Amino acid sequence: DIAEIKEALQNNNQALAAAKIKELLDNQSNIPLNIAITGESGSGKSSFVNAFRGVDHKDEKAAPTDVVETTAEVIGYPHPNYPNVILWDLPGIGTTKFPVDDYLKLVGFEKFDFFIIISDARFRENDVKLAKKITEMGKKFYFIRSKVDSDLLNAQRSKRDFDPEKTLSLIRENCKR
Repeated sequence: DIAEIKEALQNNNQALAAAKIKELLDNQSNIPLNIAITGESGSGKSSFVNAFRGVDHKDEKAAPTDVVETTAEVIGYPHPNYPNVILWDLPGIGTTKFPVDDYLKLVGFEKFDFFIIISDARFRENDVKLAKKITEMGKKFYFIRSKVDSDLLNAQRSKRDFDPEKTLSLIRENCKR
C-alpha cells in the first residue's frame, strides 16, 4: 500500500519502505508502471536511476552520468527484477534545450504514471512548477533531496557548533515546507 510506504519513509524506516515496495511490486508484477525521474540538470537523476536499479555507473546498461548536462532525451530503463517497471530518465528542466515553459510538452509528461522529483538543493521554483503540474494531472510524486552528504560536509566546514542531526532535521523540514 502506497500509504504504508509513505509512512515508512516519513519515519525514516528505509528497510520497511523497501520491503513494502518489493511487496507491492511482487503483487503488481504484471502491471506496467512508468516512473518519471525529473528535476533540474545536475541534480542526480541518472545516478538515482542507476542506484534504484542496482546498476553500477560503469555498466553498459547504466544511465550515463557526468559533471555536465548528459541526458538529452527521455530514456526508459527497465528494472532488472521487475521488467514491467520502467524508470524514465528525463532531461533536466530549465536548461537551454529544455526550457521551463516547453518542458512538459517536450518530455511527454502525460505518459507517466508516477513522478520522482530530485533536487540537490532547496526546493526551487522549477520543483514547485513540476509538483503543481503533476498534481493538476491527478498524479502523484515524491520529492527526493540528493547530495545531502555534500550539504553535511559543507555545514561541518562552516559551523563551529556543527550537529549533523540538527542539519538533517533542518533539511527535512525545508523539504516538507
